[in-house]
Amino acid sequence: MNPEFNSIIAEQFEFVKSLTARRDKTVNVIRHRATGTRLVYLNVNADPSVYAFLADISHPNLPRVYSVNYESGRCEAFEEFIDGITVGEVLETGLYRESGVRAVVTGVCSALGTLHGANIIHRDIKPENVIVDSSGVVKLIDFDAARIYKGYKPADTIFTGTAGFAAPEQFSISESDARTDIFALGVMMNVMLTGEHPSKKLYGGRYGRIIEKCICVDPNGRFRNVNELVSSL
Repeated sequence: MNPEFNSIIAEQFEFVKSLTARRDKTVNVIRHRATGTRLVYLNVNADPSVYAFLADISHPNLPRVYSVNYESGRCEAFEEFIDGITVGEVLETGLYRESGVRAVVTGVCSALGTLHGANIIHRDIKPENVIVDSSGVVKLIDFDAARIYKGYKPADTIFTGTAGFAAPEQFSISESDARTDIFALGVMMNVMLTGEHPSKKLYGGRYGRIIEKCICVDPNGRFRNVNELVSSL
């Protein structure tokens, strides 16, 4: 980290709590000393172009990124602090009904529609990366694994994502695209409804058929885009 940049942070902000502290990723909640506004400060190994894109837009289902700094292979960003609860935390207390799944997935798909429209693939959709804020708005977070889809690479060179939610192509079978995120969404839907990975227990009925289509091993068998998925719900 740039020492001068770090000193500016310390001068203007106070530390609140650490969310993640790893060699490749630091995420802290900080508070602006003058206004009391809480923000999230990230220092991660991530594609800066993804965070730069987020800084240029405002979308109800994506966190607002206020500034981005990139130096020596590290991406530093100030991001909106979202006061809410993750889908993963909800699942610690019980399962979702279909109506709840529909609401969450619709919000995530709205966020993904914007990302995919810019050729950005999230690549780490999971319950811990979806927050429902205090107003009930769904937010998709954590873009460390996100990358720009180039359309000409034969395969992903490095695995990123979360085992169990990652699509087969993330293991260097082929390049990730929008259908990679749809696969992970299908797994998450099943976990929300059953508490289990679909390989252990697949949800039944119409939603079960939707999930099966999402998690088809062959990307060509999945929904082609998030609009198709939302229309099926």
